[in-house]
Amino acid sequence: MALLSGCAADPLAEQYAAGDSKGFIAGDGSVVEIRPADRGEPIVFTGTTDDAAELTSADFVGQVLVVNFWYAACAPCRLEAKDLEATYQQYLPQQVAFLGVNVRDQPATARGFAETFGVTYPSLVDTDGGVQFSFAGEVAPNAVPTTLVLDRQGRVSARILGRVTELSILRALIESALDEQQ
Repeated sequence: MALLSGCAADPLAEQYAAGDSKGFIAGDGSVVEIRPADRGEPIVFTGTTDDAAELTSADFVGQVLVVNFWYAACAPCRLEAKDLEATYQQYLPQQVAFLGVNVRDQPATARGFAETFGVTYPSLVDTDGGVQFSFAGEVAPNAVPTTLVLDRQGRVSARILGRVTELSILRALIESALDEQQ
C-alpha cells in the first residue's frame, strides 16, 4: 500500500500544523479580485455590534462595504487598524462603509481596541462564527485578519488574506467596486 501526499504546499495548513502559540493563522497577503460576472450571490448576515446595535447585510445594500475580520490580540490586526480607519475616513464622503467583524473578543474588549486604535466604524461581535459562516460559501475569510470588499449588491468583489500592508491595493479595490455600474 502506498501513502500519497499532496504535491503543493499549503502555507495556511503548514502554519496550523506547526502548532506554535501565536494564536492565529496569518494570511499571506494574497489579493483576489473577482470579476462581476464571476461573483456569487449577495452575502446575507446579521449581527450585534460591540455597543449592542443590530446590523444586517441589508443595512449596506447600495454601498460598497469593506469588511475586516479581526480580534484584539492579533498582532497584524493591531498594525493595520489605524490604516483601515484612515481609509474609512477617506472614503466616507463617497458612501463607502466599513465594518469590523471581531471573531474572538467580548464587546468590552472590542470597544477597548477601538478606543486604543481610534477605530470609529462599527464592529460586529462574532464569537459564535455566524457572520464568518455567512461568507464561507463565497470567498471565505480563511485567516485573521482578512479584509473583503463587497460591491453595491452585497457580493464579494475582492479579498485580502492577511494584513493590509499596501493601502494603495485596498484603495484600488474600493475604487474598482465604486466604478462598477449597478
